[in-house]
Amino acid sequence: MSDSNTDGLMYKVKDVVSTIGMPTAIIAAFWVLTLIGGYFVGISMSALLSDTIKRAGMNGILVLAMVPAIQSGTGPNFALPIGIVCGLFAMVCSIEAGLSGYAWFLLSFALTVPLAAVIGYGYGKLMNAVKGSEMTIATYTGFSVVALMCLAWLMIPFKNPKMGWFIGKGLRETIQLDAVGAAQILNNILAFQVGDIIIPTGLLLFFALFCVLVWLFFRSKMGIAISAGGISPMFAQATGLNIDKNRIYANVLSTVLGGLGIIVYSQSFGYAQLYTAPLMMAFPAVAAVLIGGATASRAKVSHAIIGVFLFQGLLTTALPVANEIFAGTDLSEIMRMIIQNGIILYALTQVKGGAK
Repeated sequence: MSDSNTDGLMYKVKDVVSTIGMPTAIIAAFWVLTLIGGYFVGISMSALLSDTIKRAGMNGILVLAMVPAIQSGTGPNFALPIGIVCGLFAMVCSIEAGLSGYAWFLLSFALTVPLAAVIGYGYGKLMNAVKGSEMTIATYTGFSVVALMCLAWLMIPFKNPKMGWFIGKGLRETIQLDAVGAAQILNNILAFQVGDIIIPTGLLLFFALFCVLVWLFFRSKMGIAISAGGISPMFAQATGLNIDKNRIYANVLSTVLGGLGIIVYSQSFGYAQLYTAPLMMAFPAVAAVLIGGATASRAKVSHAIIGVFLFQGLLTTALPVANEIFAGTDLSEIMRMIIQNGIILYALTQVKGGAK
């Protein structure tokens, strides 16, 4: 009887792992263990959960930007900094225009969409020209655009004193958004507390809205065509679908989401970070969607949602717990890099091995 119950439990565990994927199961189990560890070392659970919810909301759209690119067959969008730079440029233009609060937020969004769409179109054409090496070329393209913009932030003649250096020309590396009344404007909408846990309702609702929009897009005719081209290019081409055009559309959407995502991220963080700040931002987003159950060739909105909460929850919880246990050391950055790059490496090794 005991053996039968044990076998039944093992089958259930295997079924759950098979459904959500081994990386997701490992990360989820590790997160639970770190929460337990945090409790025993005296770290506030309310603070950890509040930070997890906030960080998931502020990173959510950046992770969601991975879904269109993966579904189209170009793989994870390692050129996410291209979209991020578009969003940053729109933000500083809105500040230069003298806007603040919600007016700043809306104009930033309005400027980002056409700018990121045009840049994303060019990026999509590039991805079609380098089929088979998309992820490598995307990474270097993102790095190159960030380097180019480092010159632009210094040379473009912005005049608003809230952004410039006190001495010399160019924009500051970090621009305080509370100076224009834009810090945490989404977070504070309908925010409430459950005990000591702060729920940033507006931020979560905004993320949920974009999740629904992307989900609906992939239920549309164009979205289905993009997915079909990613699943089986030869079959899609045989049915008359223009795969190259659909790949461009997907990368346009991914770039736009990246631009809008950095605006949401920045208002929640309270700062707009320029120069080399966007350089490595694609990697946490890629890691998050892969942790959520995506592969380098298939992704869903649910993968982005699960992944961003698991990844940000693990970072928020594991890093202070590690620093508390190993007092006198700073393991936070080391652990972040191990988790982040380890999950990316695992996913990429599955591509040629018959990944789903």
